Amino acid sequence: MKVDEQIANCFDGLRNLEFKKVGPEPFKTALGMYSKDGGEYVPFLTEFVCQGSVENYLCDLELKMISTLKDNLDMAKEATEEWDLAKPRHTWLDDYNAQTSLLATQIVWTEETQRAFEELENGGSESAMKEYYLVTVSRIGNLIERVRTDLSSELRIKIITIITIDVHERDVIEKFVQIKLADSGAFAWASQLRFYMESKPKEPKKVCQARICDWTTWYNYEYVGNCGRLVITPLTDRCYITLTQALNLSMGGAPAGPAGTGKTETTKDLGRALGLHVVVFNCSDQMNYQSMGQIFMGLS
Repeated sequence: MKVDEQIANCFDGLRNLEFKKVGPEPFKTALGMYSKDGGEYVPFLTEFVCQGSVENYLCDLELKMISTLKDNLDMAKEATEEWDLAKPRHTWLDDYNAQTSLLATQIVWTEETQRAFEELENGGSESAMKEYYLVTVSRIGNLIERVRTDLSSELRIKIITIITIDVHERDVIEKFVQIKLADSGAFAWASQLRFYMESKPKEPKKVCQARICDWTTWYNYEYVGNCGRLVITPLTDRCYITLTQALNLSMGGAPAGPAGTGKTETTKDLGRALGLHVVVFNCSDQMNYQSMGQIFMGLS
């Protein structure tokens, strides 16, 4: 239980674990995890036992978190095939945590946009992109209707997060329709952060892969909780492209500008989009070699 109080300092979105309260204390069998805001609970598919030395089982906990999110994404992605039939998207998202719901939505958007491009390129339907634009508008409309009803705060934040990203995706499709884009290799499409389900060596199932321009990475499955996401503006898009291309060249990025304009938040948001743990610390003149050493000790 003493370690449970410190878990929030080790993970980006975790606050603590839910323990099976059977037998004498301390309880060591975890059933699931709570998000940092405390509003979201994600059950583990199998029980996790905290045993052995703490540095070992915390590493095992990280693997458990990753495998739980991978399994949840598999189930959510499979269930998206029912969107237009038994279970529409605005009710489908009740069954999954916010991160999984959003990621599955982005994967489906990438697949459906790619399909629209294929129809245009093959001469199947000249209005494929227009038709898909109407689908995106209707899906946002359903979410807006739902968010106006009486919901729990956790579910409301989840739906608003998905609407935030949906609006950007709708605007992207609208732009494609306006400029009559029919080539899936065009920069306007390549410069978007896209998500695919791909086969990975040594992985039994397909896992998520993120792509932007010529940069590709595997999704990292760091649990980020139900924390909401920033509105994506054209400037955010440019920041994403610049930072990811810097990573592609094994370099760093340095967003510059006045205080409070969102440089740190944009970088953190990119980390959330990629399921990556982002560490923020302040490099003021108060910083010395001891505090730098503390950071590296914590990271390692």
